[in-house]
Amino acid sequence: MVKIIRTDLSTGVPKEATTRQARVQLKSDKSYKRGQIAETEVGDAIWKTLFQGKLTYLHWNKGEEMTPTIAGQGGTLLVRKLPAADPKHVFVGDVVVLKDPEKSDNYLVRRLAAIEGYEMVSTDEKDEPFVLETDQCWVLSDNETLKAKEANDSRSFGPVPMTDIVGRVIYSLRTAVDHGRVQNSHFSMRKDSPVLEVELDVDEMAKDHKA
Repeated sequence: MVKIIRTDLSTGVPKEATTRQARVQLKSDKSYKRGQIAETEVGDAIWKTLFQGKLTYLHWNKGEEMTPTIAGQGGTLLVRKLPAADPKHVFVGDVVVLKDPEKSDNYLVRRLAAIEGYEMVSTDEKDEPFVLETDQCWVLSDNETLKAKEANDSRSFGPVPMTDIVGRVIYSLRTAVDHGRVQNSHFSMRKDSPVLEVELDVDEMAKDHKA
């Protein structure tokens, strides 16, 4: 039985951990020893790249919503493609690229805060608690200094379909000398390591950088 999280809608801060998250952490240790990446997983990433094409793409993001994770003045992001965005492939805590629910030709970068089965509870007693339905998720800005409307996240536009998520941000480049991995869920960080081993090209990212 999955214990349902209770999240403060006004701040987006989870009040308690979930059984689902605990299970994900247990699964994440399946083939890693002392922080090392299994050679078979690196090999799998190479073969997938050869037969399926690149597993990542570059995305330019600008705005204060995701600072300090991503620079407000703009950053070039390495995004892992997610052909199937579901609870088996993307996890709470991941920084994701999703279709803008209010502008069909735009994409947003936000952090996944809750998924289907999570109960959302507001500090405003006028708001009724609700449970995210199948294929629904809740995304939030990382910038805690912004008000809800300024953050342009689920606190203003509500739940979004998981299927609107198109990728997970795994690396961020602010400048040619200021770049690094993006902090995602523990499981995703390990799962994406082989992909970074094969596809990360900082020089290419720097050339694509618009700042």
